[in-house]
Amino acid sequence: MAQESPSLTAYQLRVLAVLALINFVNFAERGVVPPLVPLLRGEFGASSAQLGLLQVVLQAVLAVASIPFGLFADRWSRTRVISFGVIFAGAATVLSGMATTFTMLLAARALVGVGEAAYAPAGQSMISGAFSVQSRARAQAIFAAGMLLGGAAGQLLGSVIGDAFGWRRAFIYIGIPGTAFVLAVVGMAEPPRGPRSEAIPLRLLLGVPAFVALIASGIMITFASVAFITWGTDFLVRYKDFSLREAGVSLGPTLLISLLVGVLAGGAIADLLQKRFLSGRILTVATGFLLAAPFLLWAITTEEKLSVVIAFFTAAFFMSWYHGPVTAVIHDLMPSRAHASSVGVYMFATQLLGGILGPYVVGEIDDLSDLLIGLRVAIGVMIAGGLTMFLVMYFIRRDGLHHPRLEAFRAAASD
Repeated sequence: MAQESPSLTAYQLRVLAVLALINFVNFAERGVVPPLVPLLRGEFGASSAQLGLLQVVLQAVLAVASIPFGLFADRWSRTRVISFGVIFAGAATVLSGMATTFTMLLAARALVGVGEAAYAPAGQSMISGAFSVQSRARAQAIFAAGMLLGGAAGQLLGSVIGDAFGWRRAFIYIGIPGTAFVLAVVGMAEPPRGPRSEAIPLRLLLGVPAFVALIASGIMITFASVAFITWGTDFLVRYKDFSLREAGVSLGPTLLISLLVGVLAGGAIADLLQKRFLSGRILTVATGFLLAAPFLLWAITTEEKLSVVIAFFTAAFFMSWYHGPVTAVIHDLMPSRAHASSVGVYMFATQLLGGILGPYVVGEIDDLSDLLIGLRVAIGVMIAGGLTMFLVMYFIRRDGLHHPRLEAFRAAASD
């Protein structure tokens, strides 16, 4: 395990920079879809429920593939797993722009999920291995900053490119650059971890109550987050009189700043509170979502465009506290040899249930009634997820961060 240091080493800087940039590009490839929803509706004559499937199929494949790729990353070369994911996701995004039918587009978006499942657990495992336990949330927050900024950039670029050149070029222009980062990953040294004989069966991971409660909370949080990502731009265009370009230009830079400041603040606050409380990182996450809820309600009820932007800015700031601390908590709970596979299990559950149900349920509510009702439902689910974090805190206080069930798998040299 890396030791605490007042400054980052050259290796730590390289790991963070390369993996955060990869996260940026891959989430730009995912984030390009929501601003293109109005164009895709016109191109294919698809309903809201059908358009929601573009996110559903990606989340489903991402969820199913996360466990095997997490196991691969805990047993073999993480850099090779990451390289495969980067190439695959970029190629699938380019294929999205070449689709001639809605079914072909669905298939291409599903393949993007394969790439994301490959690189995320392996990348997060490498980061936790390169940094000390005390600075784990801050390091993971920088990695997550790439994801959040990439998603916001994808929405901005999708709006601008889609409005100027059409939805096909938006996919192609965003999908091509990602493959260049493979060269930066190949040959990168990997942090130490426990020996392969310490690979842990998944049933033992699911025997840790705090981890199971964290998964339940993550499902609800992902439900709400993905629902707002999927339907946010369409909501602005249909209900708040934003043009497609206006939605991207006004919200894109605003969210970039909000997400960047929020995710870094969340990581710093989480590591600070963790020094004082056993559940400090989880407390940070729960507080962030409970503070974000009223601002989301304000965003969907106000009629002023400026108020909408301010409300989404503030909500995004608090919601982005989640990303660094939650990965750090998973890795706190698990031995080093299970870092990637435990994230894979977490992603499987949260993406398969929350990531699929969020956009689909809200789309169905829109078709049957009103998108505003669907978004209110998403906010309620998010609040429930934030409150469930307190159950995680209870189990951590009862059992400790290191559950006795996994004690035999902890290697002093690597955990």
